[in-house]
Amino acid sequence: AYLTIFGAFLALFCTFGQMNAFGTFQAWYTTHQLNTLDASTISWIGSLQLWVFFFSGGPIGYIFDKCGPRMLMMVGTICYVLSIMMTSISTQYYQYILSQGVLFGLGVGLLFYPSLSSVSTHFATYRATATGLAVAGSGLGGVVFPIMLQNLFERVGFGWATRISGLLCGVLCGIAVLTVTTSTSTHKAPAQLAGLQCLKEPRYMLLAAGGSLVALGACCFVPYFYVVDYAQSLGISSHMAFVVLALMNAGGVFGRVVPAILSDSIGRFNLLAPTSFLAGLLILISWMFARTLSTLIVFSILYGFFSGAFISVITPCVAQISDIREIGMRIGLMYSIISFSALIGGPVAGLILGFNHGSYNGMVIFAGTTMVAGSLLILGVKFLINPMLLARV
Repeated sequence: AYLTIFGAFLALFCTFGQMNAFGTFQAWYTTHQLNTLDASTISWIGSLQLWVFFFSGGPIGYIFDKCGPRMLMMVGTICYVLSIMMTSISTQYYQYILSQGVLFGLGVGLLFYPSLSSVSTHFATYRATATGLAVAGSGLGGVVFPIMLQNLFERVGFGWATRISGLLCGVLCGIAVLTVTTSTSTHKAPAQLAGLQCLKEPRYMLLAAGGSLVALGACCFVPYFYVVDYAQSLGISSHMAFVVLALMNAGGVFGRVVPAILSDSIGRFNLLAPTSFLAGLLILISWMFARTLSTLIVFSILYGFFSGAFISVITPCVAQISDIREIGMRIGLMYSIISFSALIGGPVAGLILGFNHGSYNGMVIFAGTTMVAGSLLILGVKFLINPMLLARV
């Protein structure tokens, strides 16, 4: 069980961690390879990788329930490393779409879902804590990759910087393949699979709707995609702008662990709803009025912390209302539903930015209000499970 947490930590460090660092690539593309395209067009690369990653959850989860994690993660490692290598030699927009968008997203999905689903099979009482420790890898990766890539871009160029990250991830994902396993209890006679019957469950669908709104407005990613550009628009140096992104991810490391540990004591839904609400409120209040480096750093750290809770606690929440033998399918299907909002969230934010002639206020309002609305729907799930206000859910 503990080796599975370790392996999942490494897998998410490489995959979700580098996905969190897409703002580094976005900022680089706008001044180099894709400098003739606007921010909204470039952001489709990041949004497409998110959509493929999220949407692949349903079929990957179904295969996981049947076959376990190893085969899926082996294929995922190959796809993921190949996508990074192909990105390193890409020169045209469509090539980045195919390599860093489609293939990258598929590789992340093949590593992410089996890893987290495997952790959930080993733990019940402390499931959120175990998941939070594994998901902390993505936050740490989000700290390491922006700083590492930015320095390598300047020292060895884009191509070799990207290839170095690919080689590092190949080694770490290989270790993850060897260490991630499922609990033997999941190999008992399978339950009568409900198929898509969960789509008729009010609790499941309300959680999916809340998660989709969070994904539309922020998916916790709009700030990650645009905070570097925003910092540079304030006159902050390129180096410090990437430090701001790294600090946002650093806050996410603690946000993935501390709330997850607390949720096992006070209730997972009891924690997921308020942390999502506070993350949206931070966008509306703190980011809206962040005009200096110090205030932007404060926003980045706090937002990273509260948004990190969504990443780590949403999976235990799905597991809490699911049969353990269907856990892969139901977790994956949840992410598949969220995928469509994740696909359009970044480009919509970019369109709003362009429509407002570079003013970030409209984009900030869009991201913050939809995230707050999503948190209220998640709160509704808590009351469907138990209408008592202080009940541990």
